[in-house]
Amino acid sequence: MKRIILIAMLTIGLAAQSQNLSATATGPVKTLTLKEAITYALENKADAKKAQLKVENSEYQIQEVRSRALPQISANGSLTYNPVLQTTVIDGSAFGQPGTVIQAAFGQKWSSTAGVSLTQAIFDQSVFTGLKAAKSTREFYQINNQLTEEQVIERVANNYYQVYVQRQKLIVIDSTYKTTSKVKNIIKGQYDNGLAKKIDLDRILVKISNINTMRQQVLNAVQIQENALKFYMGMPIETQIEIPQTAFEVSPQSLSEVPNTANRSEFLLLKKQEELLNYQKKSIEAGYYPTLSLSAGYNYIGQGPKMPIGAKPSDGVYWSDFSSIGLNLRVPIFTGFGTRAKVRQADINLKTIKEDLDDTKLALDLSFANAKTQIDNSLITINNQKENAQLAKEVLDNTRNNYVQGLASLTDLLDAENALTEAQNNYTSAILEYKLAEIQLIKSKGELKTLINN
Repeated sequence: MKRIILIAMLTIGLAAQSQNLSATATGPVKTLTLKEAITYALENKADAKKAQLKVENSEYQIQEVRSRALPQISANGSLTYNPVLQTTVIDGSAFGQPGTVIQAAFGQKWSSTAGVSLTQAIFDQSVFTGLKAAKSTREFYQINNQLTEEQVIERVANNYYQVYVQRQKLIVIDSTYKTTSKVKNIIKGQYDNGLAKKIDLDRILVKISNINTMRQQVLNAVQIQENALKFYMGMPIETQIEIPQTAFEVSPQSLSEVPNTANRSEFLLLKKQEELLNYQKKSIEAGYYPTLSLSAGYNYIGQGPKMPIGAKPSDGVYWSDFSSIGLNLRVPIFTGFGTRAKVRQADINLKTIKEDLDDTKLALDLSFANAKTQIDNSLITINNQKENAQLAKEVLDNTRNNYVQGLASLTDLLDAENALTEAQNNYTSAILEYKLAEIQLIKSKGELKTLINN
């Protein structure tokens, strides 16, 4: 009787914990389909937001490159005080004093200059190359944003199905608990009437205790997996979610179509990176080319023994303007082989990314082949485990009837219960394996975003 009371108290405690687990979330339960989970993640997950910001930032990077081809205009000003003027030694014959030396101080104690200068690149190969690379830079970040979205979709979908599996295991355990509790009631009645042994009652009570322990473990696993899903979605952890049962139907997939690897975001991103490295090499090679630029300036200068600002000729301060226009030509002749070394480094980077392209293509082909194999195997396993679970249920029903009639032992009954639980869990795990493989198959076709449209 003490054991029965203990089991009852434990059951009530676990039920209360289950209610507390649900009560930790505030607000109404949010029902999430896979499409809704993915859409929420693309709008709220930090990875997706940062990728979108990089696309936006690429526009400013392009503007920065374009600015090098536009005129550069700046204003300048200076105010200088010379406490001691520099003297210059000159021949006195120029001043009618041959044979003498004159020390003359040139300049004024104060001078102030204000002006405007302009510089315009006329020919600069690195600027032209940068302008060509600007479009590729934008496309690179757009592809990177697409790849990030696909990664978010993949993580959310994987965790979404894993939450389902944990919830299904909880359903199986609850079903097992109900079945075992009925058996316990039968044995308890038999024991009270002297038709069952005490050891049989103890064994069934131990079985119920073990089920309750397993149920608590699965409850924890459900909570942890749900928290992981919310994290990958960018959803507040305290939000309570529910996943519809209809979202996990096994649907056939097209396995005959071989995907085009060149359309995958991973491959496209590397190709765009290769294109940018080519532009980088051309930009370095531009160091071999001459550059030509136009420069112009207009300035106003004031000089005198007093601070020029606000002073007039009557104060001994005189103002004048001057301007200049010029062409600046720079022809590189010898750079100590520095440019050549940079070009060769760029060549190595291009060879490296070509190896990455080959390796990525091989990895993508492998991913498709493995997903296809897993799909085939999972379908077979699902059918087998479904039949096995149905058969295990029939065995349990027959064994329970035989036990009541005294034709089967308690060991046979417990074994039949364990077999049914194992078969049901195996069936659930087979569905998970299929769904995970289905995601990889869709990914290998470059069609992860179709999960939003379904």
